[in-house]
Amino acid sequence: MADVMHREFSSFAEFYPAYLSEHSNRTCRELHFIGSTLSLFCLGALVLTANFWWLLAALVCGYGFAWIGHFFFEKNQPATFRHPIYSFMGDWVMYWQMLTGQASF
Repeated sequence: MADVMHREFSSFAEFYPAYLSEHSNRTCRELHFIGSTLSLFCLGALVLTANFWWLLAALVCGYGFAWIGHFFFEKNQPATFRHPIYSFMGDWVMYWQMLTGQASF
């Protein structure tokens, strides 16, 4: 499948299989899952404390872990750079699928 960074997509349904192909490395997927989980905890802390530094922490956790996975393990560029909305959506669909056992770690 062509590199997700250099294609245009007409829908999320078209994008998501390409997104998954950019996450074939297990460590990359695990880092995505860890970062997303930490982001959810940070967002919970934001709601409980009304301290907006937790929003920054959520972004750093989510994107930081994912980008480490891509740059050091998957050896590709994150889809966020070219398709930020679809990539964000894909992160959470993949997270849910891993959480519910529909996709492997």
